[in-house]
Amino acid sequence: MSWAGPDEILLSTSLAGFLDKKLIVLLRDGRKLLGTLCSFDQFANVVLQGACERVIVGEQYCDVPLGLYVIRGENVVLIGELDREKDELPAHMTCVSEAEIRKAEKAEKEARDLKGTMRKRMEFLDFD
Repeated sequence: MSWAGPDEILLSTSLAGFLDKKLIVLLRDGRKLLGTLCSFDQFANVVLQGACERVIVGEQYCDVPLGLYVIRGENVVLIGELDREKDELPAHMTCVSEAEIRKAEKAEKEARDLKGTMRKRMEFLDFD
């Protein structure tokens, strides 16, 4: 007796073509993970080998190593194959250390939060 319905079977068979290939996985929280697909199940839970999180802030990026990584299927938005022959990023992007990218992330978040609080303070002016 099979527990998988027709939708799960189609998903499983489509992921089978990605086994042992380098993938990018976009998660619901906006993170981008790269790694080699080594396993999956009918719920789109996936296991990435040699995974890293690609963090991009402005013109800078960093690949934060994660190792063997299990991703719950409900958090997956998109899975795509990466071409090993091509450069993954445009030439103008600069690779920086993890400490630098975290500092840039923090500064970007603070700027975004400040913009939000300034907007709230100015609501009484009703610029709409």
